[in-house]
Amino acid sequence: MSEVLEVQCGDDPIALFRTWFQQAIDAGSKEPRAMVVATVDPDGCPDARMVLLKGVDERGFVFYTNLGSPKAHALLQEPRAALCLYWDKIDKQVRIRGRTERVSDDEADAYFATRPRLSQIGAWASKQSQTMRGYFELEAEVTKTAIRFGVGEVPRPPFWSGFRVVPKQIEFWKQKPFRRHERILYTRAPSGWQKQWLYP
Repeated sequence: MSEVLEVQCGDDPIALFRTWFQQAIDAGSKEPRAMVVATVDPDGCPDARMVLLKGVDERGFVFYTNLGSPKAHALLQEPRAALCLYWDKIDKQVRIRGRTERVSDDEADAYFATRPRLSQIGAWASKQSQTMRGYFELEAEVTKTAIRFGVGEVPRPPFWSGFRVVPKQIEFWKQKPFRRHERILYTRAPSGWQKQWLYP
């Protein structure tokens, strides 16, 4: 199967990512959008957590969060991040590194409008990563928020938005027997994407 990367990779890593992402969906991956986001705080201490990929195009890879969260604080102070997606159903992994930027308000509004109503209410109710007395406190906040908005539209909270990771490097890894894995690294250059094979 070494021809898979040779034939599919081409010169466009975004197109290859979309191909692998669809393969993961078709293979029945439970949550193909799950990815690790790694950041560093002002002291240089790394942190990582799972989020969901909510958009990908030629501009980059998008996820959403509470702007009061530790990840948002880290990205606003040090706008660089690394992403990692692994799909065990197809034995493939993609790693992404690059600078980050806030998505536009229009883009955040448009995505927020597509979320289930209870997820919209949850975005308002959760003081992400702050301490609480117990789980009942979150449930109480959800109830208060639901009452506040009634049956009307739930707008996007001003403290909730998205980040785009603008890739500088994208690495594709495919598992092979006896640890003879395939790895191709794309690096963005002024002339376009350059790719090179890496030893596993």
